[in-house]
Amino acid sequence: MALKTDFHSFLRQCGGCAVIDGGLSTELERHGADLKDPLWSAKCLITSPHLISKVHLDYLEAGANIIISASYQATLQGFEARGIFGREGEALLEKSVKVACEARDLYHNRLNKGSFDISGDGIIRQHPVLVAASVGSYGAYLADGSEYRGVYGCDISVETLKDFHRRRVQILVDSGADLIAFETIPNKLEAKAYAELLEEKTINVPAWFSFTCKDDTNVVSGDSIEDCASIADSCEKVVAVGINCTAPRHVHGLIKSIRKATKKPILVYPNSGETYDAVKKEWMPSTGNGDKDFVSYVGKWRVAGAALIGGCCRTTPNTIRAISKILGSY
Repeated sequence: MALKTDFHSFLRQCGGCAVIDGGLSTELERHGADLKDPLWSAKCLITSPHLISKVHLDYLEAGANIIISASYQATLQGFEARGIFGREGEALLEKSVKVACEARDLYHNRLNKGSFDISGDGIIRQHPVLVAASVGSYGAYLADGSEYRGVYGCDISVETLKDFHRRRVQILVDSGADLIAFETIPNKLEAKAYAELLEEKTINVPAWFSFTCKDDTNVVSGDSIEDCASIADSCEKVVAVGINCTAPRHVHGLIKSIRKATKKPILVYPNSGETYDAVKKEWMPSTGNGDKDFVSYVGKWRVAGAALIGGCCRTTPNTIRAISKILGSY
């Protein structure tokens, strides 16, 4: 079965390196959303989808080539816990992709009409855009910080994880996404489950695997990033491999470790460098200088071999605008 999206052609259109968007929840909160909820950013699919659209558009205007849907924490099981069952929950998953696709259409329409107000050194230009449907890990559904530990318990198997994710992934595929972004993968077990799901014949879009890591060589569970990348490399439908929601200081070493296991494009979209406190459910400030420190790494990541670069938690459209500007010089 031919994949819906020719990912390598997309990268060529982007000049060999694509820009991924930045943090969603940070921006939703800045626009007034209350995300103190087990559904986190997915809560806005119910209460305020217009804010999600606004954030997508902000990132497109900042130069993002890939916008990621608000489905990271959206699961059928999580919706059921909120009293949202069956088709109603499925419709919310579909909405996450629809909102992103509509934001892309709006961006292109405004661009064609010349209706953007460009000020300062902001550069808004025509560029190819893909919509990636986010699939958060099983740990994200638990809403207890498990995706930052990668330890689920002895009763969780590859088959359990496949059963948990299968219907959700199929809905996102059928909703019109250009690719599936399996994000914040904390261990080899879940990577294996995703790879086996992708082998099922009903999935005809490409995917990327991005792992969350604790140092230069290991994902948060302690599994080797090289071993994890090898799982992704073995799956034909995985078109890019990398890391997200990891401290920027580890990324250069991780790129080198991943390259040992695969020749597929490498993607990196780290967090701002702050640390998440799963007990307090808040981010603890770093000692660095925010965007300036983050962006200082971008050129090194590109030279090391990263072909897709963006930001995760606590990064903003300003971060993405700076990344786009730097990558435009290569």
